[in-house]
Amino acid sequence: MQLRYVFSELGQGLRRNLSMHLAVILTLFVSLTLVGLGVLFHMQADKAAAHWGSQLQIQVSLCNTDDRNPACVGEVTDAQRDAITTVIDANPEAAGWDLETKEEAFEKVKELYGADKFEGANAVMSAEDMPESLWVELKDPEQFEGIVSAVGGLDGVSGVRDMRRYIEPIIGSINMLLWVSVATALFLVVAALLLVANTIRLAAFARRKEIGIMRLVGASSLYIALPFLLEALVTALLGVLLAVGALAAFMYFGIEQRGQDQLKFIPWIGMREFFVAAGVVAVLGPLLTVLPTLVLTRKYLKV
Repeated sequence: MQLRYVFSELGQGLRRNLSMHLAVILTLFVSLTLVGLGVLFHMQADKAAAHWGSQLQIQVSLCNTDDRNPACVGEVTDAQRDAITTVIDANPEAAGWDLETKEEAFEKVKELYGADKFEGANAVMSAEDMPESLWVELKDPEQFEGIVSAVGGLDGVSGVRDMRRYIEPIIGSINMLLWVSVATALFLVVAALLLVANTIRLAAFARRKEIGIMRLVGASSLYIALPFLLEALVTALLGVLLAVGALAAFMYFGIEQRGQDQLKFIPWIGMREFFVAAGVVAVLGPLLTVLPTLVLTRKYLKV
């Protein structure tokens, strides 16, 4: 196989259908960026829900040594904790509960504000300063008044928070952005596939004489189709690079510069989630161009 000829045909093909290739690259860029944003929004919603609890939970904060609630006279005792969990178990609105220890609560605070602020002799707080909490899962998210009133006045309870009030608007907004980006991305993916099909058809028509000669001299199917596959791979690579760059810009300007600085109470996604989204984009991009090219070359080239 003469690779020199293959790369020569690749260059000519890119130049002949430059406008079509640019249209495919731009469509891939926008669609892959939206897919990547959808992945990031999904992981952001999961991260927020994991930090605060799901929308089916309320948080029962237990008294600690320096609690500001006047109803707390010191650290919650084992007997008080057992009495509280007994009331929760007997309540028909509660589906179960989990105990969050001081250490687990402290790890959440360190993850949210940065571990460096809680290390060394001048640390602002330690695990002992954190209260224990009971996360109560509800059978019905609309039925919570009974469990709130039942545990709110018990000894050892510092406060009760309905977590839906805090996270429902945030997670609702994130999920809305997720579905909008996914729906738009699916629409643009279809557009990209149609553009790929048209590009292959035009390229095959422009090279019909060369293809006929290669068939007569016994060129293999792979040899005839390889320039088309390389064109698809080049357009996919450029689309992926642009999309990953857009995701990196979103992480820097949207998350680091605005989100983390202005909304510090929200646990934000980081580089690990960015690399996951970039990996999804890197895999999806070639699939959207190379696989259709493999199928359509058999139709348009009849190899």
